[in-house]
Amino acid sequence: MTILVVGASGATGMKLVEQLLIQGHKVKVVVRAPEKLPESWKSNERVKIISASLLYLTDNEMMELTLDCHAVASCLGHNLSWKGIYGQPRKLVTDATRRICNAIESNKPERRVKFVLMNTTGNCNRDLKEPISFAQKCVIGLLRLILPPNVDNETAADFLRTKIGQNNQFIEWAAVRPDGLINQEEVTDYTIHPSPTRSAIFNAGKISRVNVAHFMAKLISDGELWDKWKGQMPVIYKKSSLN
Repeated sequence: MTILVVGASGATGMKLVEQLLIQGHKVKVVVRAPEKLPESWKSNERVKIISASLLYLTDNEMMELTLDCHAVASCLGHNLSWKGIYGQPRKLVTDATRRICNAIESNKPERRVKFVLMNTTGNCNRDLKEPISFAQKCVIGLLRLILPPNVDNETAADFLRTKIGQNNQFIEWAAVRPDGLINQEEVTDYTIHPSPTRSAIFNAGKISRVNVAHFMAKLISDGELWDKWKGQMPVIYKKSSLN
C-alpha cells in the first residue's frame, strides 16, 4: 500500500512512518524542512519526500499528491510556541483535512481511501453524545476561547463526521483520540475504547506516541480492525493507566 503521511516531521508522525515502514508499506511525506528528517528515510526507496508547505499546494498538486494513495494519515498539530498557537494558519488541521478529502473526491478512486486523523480525548464524539461533567464543559469552553488549536482539532473531526460522514463514495475515516502523550521507544500494551473512560481534563491518562503510531498503522493495514473502527473516534490508553 502507498500511504500519505502529513505531519510526518512531528514526534508522533515520525513514529507512524517508522511503523508503516516496518509493515512494508510505501510512504509519502510532505514536510517543509526535509533536512530535519532521519537520514534512513532519505535513502529508503519506499519513502518519497515532498518538500512543500501542505496548505500552499494548489488543488491540482493536492490531487496529484493523493492520486495513488490507498490511505492518508494526519498527525498534524500546532507547535507549542506563541506563533504556533496563536499565529497562522489557525485552522491547519481542519484545512488540511478538508483539502485532502476534496482532492481524493476529485480523483474519484475506484476503492475508498482510508483517512486516519490523530485527534484528542479533549474532543467529544458528538455522534455518540458522550456525557461530560459540567466542570469539564466549562474548562473546554474556556480552552476554545483561549487556545485556537483546540477548536482546530474539534472542527477537523467534525468535518469528517458531518461532511464525509458514514457513506461517502470515496473516503472512509477514523479519528484516533489519544490521551496525554508521552515519549517511549517500544510498543507496549494499550487498550482501545469507543469513548473516553476517564476525564481528559481532571483524570487524564497517558499513552506513548509509538503506541498511537502503532494503532494508526494497524488501522490502515488490518481490514478487520478497520471495519470495527471506521466512522468512529476510538480512544487509546496505555493499558496500565486504567488500573
